[in-house]
Amino acid sequence: MVLRSFPWESGSSPEYEIKTPLVNAAGGVFVVFTGSIAFLMLTELIAPVLSFAVSTSITPGPNNVMVTASGANFGYRRTLMHILGISLGFPVMVVAVGLGLGGLFQALPEVHIVLKLLGCAYILWMAWKIATAGGMGERSARPGKPFTFLQAAGFQWVNPKAWVMAVGATAAFTSAGGYFYLEIVLVASIFLAVSFPCVSVWTLFGVGIGRILTARKWLRAFNAVMALLLVASLIPVFIDWGS
Repeated sequence: MVLRSFPWESGSSPEYEIKTPLVNAAGGVFVVFTGSIAFLMLTELIAPVLSFAVSTSITPGPNNVMVTASGANFGYRRTLMHILGISLGFPVMVVAVGLGLGGLFQALPEVHIVLKLLGCAYILWMAWKIATAGGMGERSARPGKPFTFLQAAGFQWVNPKAWVMAVGATAAFTSAGGYFYLEIVLVASIFLAVSFPCVSVWTLFGVGIGRILTARKWLRAFNAVMALLLVASLIPVFIDWGS
């Protein structure tokens, strides 16, 4: 900043002229500096978020039990839309929770309770469908069809484990005073990257089981076990309600 007067104006007082290139340069340095800090902070989050995402996505739960049964009864290709619905639907749910849906449930816990009840009822119904399913070689005997993309994506909203994962991830890996929205995008992106391979592992396991258990009675027994595991996945929900 320099002091400058205009001699052609009589009685004029000196005026200040701002050297805008210097100001712009300083602002640019500040933006680069803060951007570097944000990048470093987000980079440090990648390892813990990746560990959390893999461990929660690969462990048993309603999604993995259902795609295992679907793989055994319908094969991998016909289960692909189910896999994609999970892989894309859950990251969308993480973003929604991060943008305020979790706060809505705190303000109106009744809404969350209704969703839990609907989720439990739907999972019990799916367990019955799995228990009565046939196999890949018995299309006429099979009462159901594999999930569509929208069914699988919509199921995340009534999946108790998905709610625990989404709320837990946003609470653990975001900071109110930090780069909150970038952190939400990072968490959702990592889940987007790991969900497909993790869910595919369970589907391929189911495909292998379906090919081994060619006898109808053994495949029905496998479906019954999957149905029981699906029902067992609700135990933590009822324990949480009882506490």
